[in-house]
Amino acid sequence: MHILRETTRAIRIVLILWLLVAIIYPFIILAVGQTFFKYTANGSIIQNINGEPIGSALIGQQFTGDKYFHSRPSAINYAQGDKGKPRGISGGSNLSPGNSKLLERITEELEIFEEEDMQPFPELIYSSGSGLDPHISLKAAREQVNRVASARDIRTEEIIPLMRKYTENRFLGIFGEPGVNILKLNYALDLQDFNRNQN
Repeated sequence: MHILRETTRAIRIVLILWLLVAIIYPFIILAVGQTFFKYTANGSIIQNINGEPIGSALIGQQFTGDKYFHSRPSAINYAQGDKGKPRGISGGSNLSPGNSKLLERITEELEIFEEEDMQPFPELIYSSGSGLDPHISLKAAREQVNRVASARDIRTEEIIPLMRKYTENRFLGIFGEPGVNILKLNYALDLQDFNRNQN
């Protein structure tokens, strides 16, 4: 009888904990997130003027072409999902310092910078610890201003204010360094070009 009573009690405790941890708590977090932090809770997705998602403000992606600021190498792969919408598949690269694939990628990056006569800043060659960081330093962004301005046929003075606007300060004012969010900056430049062509 004692064993039966203890077993029943244990089952009740498990059910109560399951109800609290697996149903009530997640529902509360979901409700709070969707009510007060909807943009962040849904992945900080940036949309273009047509309302189509172009990426997450929290996850870096690769940009090619002279008219774009190059970001740091990222492990993100924005594959095309249903109806052509981007579907982010994120994760760190997990390549060791001696891995031949890592060395090949770095060599290719260095060759590109040499062709562009650009200083190879570390964050433009090496991915972040997570492999997902969308930021580069102000110095690395400034190094690319002339190339981007020339490719877009605009003055560098038109880019600098946008660069300042999308520079994010240290986390809590003390952690890390200020960094430029490249996805936001590149999209703002595209939007600026679009508005210029409409006028």
